[in-house]
Amino acid sequence: VQLQASGGGLVQPGGSLRLSCAASGFTLNNYAIGWLRQVPGKEREVISCISSFDLVTFYSDSVRDRFTISRDLAKNTVLLQMNSLKPDDTAVYYCAASTRTSVTTTPSLYKYWGQGTQVTVSS
Repeated sequence: VQLQASGGGLVQPGGSLRLSCAASGFTLNNYAIGWLRQVPGKEREVISCISSFDLVTFYSDSVRDRFTISRDLAKNTVLLQMNSLKPDDTAVYYCAASTRTSVTTTPSLYKYWGQGTQVTVSS
């Protein structure tokens, strides 16, 4: 069971990035999948999550209306489209599979983790 997050990089404020979470060894659609981010000195936070079968979504206040989470069932991936990026979005971003099928906002309830991808928003 392995998750891999990709798509991070350096972008100017106001720019966009799309993160991708790919899985090997299991079907992502059987789990709620979350995107979490962490900056040094702070706890990891859930910024977005998509439930398993009914595709209910969650966004934290800090990213709502700028980020969009979605599933690509054919490719067994979960995407995070990030628009209107701000310097405060700079962090390491992780995708993770929850122990639940419903939207999960508690980091400790995530079971499988990807390795993280760095997003830096700077001019």
